Order: sequence, then structure tokens, then C-alpha cells
Amino acid sequence: MIQILLTKNKYYKKKHLFIIQLIISIIILFVIIYFICNYFYKIKKQEEISKQLTSNYNLSLLYTDIESTNTEQDELLENTDGSNLFGTIEIPKIQINYPIFPELNEESLKIAPCKFYGDNLNKNGNICIAGHNYDNGKFFSNIVLLGIDDIIYIYSNNNKYTYNVISKYEVNANDLTPIFEYDSNKKYLTLVTCNNLNGNRIIIKALQV
Repeated sequence: MIQILLTKNKYYKKKHLFIIQLIISIIILFVIIYFICNYFYKIKKQEEISKQLTSNYNLSLLYTDIESTNTEQDELLENTDGSNLFGTIEIPKIQINYPIFPELNEESLKIAPCKFYGDNLNKNGNICIAGHNYDNGKFFSNIVLLGIDDIIYIYSNNNKYTYNVISKYEVNANDLTPIFEYDSNKKYLTLVTCNNLNGNRIIIKALQV
């Protein structure tokens, strides 16, 4: 009789432990799902803001007295009517079209590529643009797929500038040579993003046609 009671007691303890483990596993699963959904929601929101900025920029080229867009999406979007953007970048091969912020900061970089070095598009030199790599096809995630002679378009102030890719390579995160090494008699475009696998920087060099 005692043996039977002990066996039943062990059974109920195991069952109780199993139920606790199951509940904990379900909670962990829901937490993981929440963070994944929240991550993709933020990415989608940033895409929407980016598209809105591109639309604002295009409108600002048509109407000099355009009013700023008033939405509740993001403080940055509320304060940007498009007229203070550097321009927009289009890369047909990887199907991206984004506005370009004229200065680099973390908040702007979450929404669109940012220019961090260079002068005017009409001047000789090297214009450098950084974009996030989310490994999801958005922003600069797929610039690694570009090859020699692929086309990049920059639109600014009703002008369209065409660039041909001339090189693709990686450098250490602290290597600044892609920024400062260029022919001062030509017009270059340098795209920069992270390689999330090894911490290096992916560099795309293009020359204005």
C-alpha cells in the first residue's frame, strides 16, 4: 500500500513539474513571438515613414510653398516636409527607392540612408551614403548583390544623376580609406553598410556617368 502511495506521489510530482515546464515554455514562446512581431512592425513602420518622406520630397520639388506633412507616426517625419532632404536614391536591380538624409545620425539612419561625407552632386569628389543592413531586403541589405556596371540613380533638385558600379569590396569597420581615396577629377558615389556576419563594412563604389 505504501509503495502504491509513493508511486502515485512521484507520478503527481512529475505531472506537476511537467505542467510547470509547459507553462514556462508557452510563456517563453509568446515572449519570443512578441519580440519578433515587434521587430518586424518597427521595420514596416520605418519603411512607411521612408516612403512618406520620398513622397514629401517629390512634392517639395513641385510646390515651393508646400506645407509640412502632419502625422503622428514619428517626430522626425512631423518635422520633415521633404525640402530638407539631400535627395532620393534608386537602385533598380535590388528594387529600392529611398530618401537620403543630408546628415548622419542614429535616428535618421533607422528611417532612411544618410549622407555622411561629400559635397554637391555636381562637384568632383566622393559622396558617401550609409544605410542599415537588416538582412531582410530593406534599406541597404541587398547592396552586396550589386555587380560591376549596375546602375544607381540619385535624384536631387529636379536633376537625375546616373552612376555605374565600378567596384565592390569589404573593409574593416575602422578603415576609412573608401571615404578618402578617390580621383579628385571625377564624381564618385560610395554606398556603405554593415556585414552582420563578420562586422566588416560592405563598400559599393560607383562613378557618375
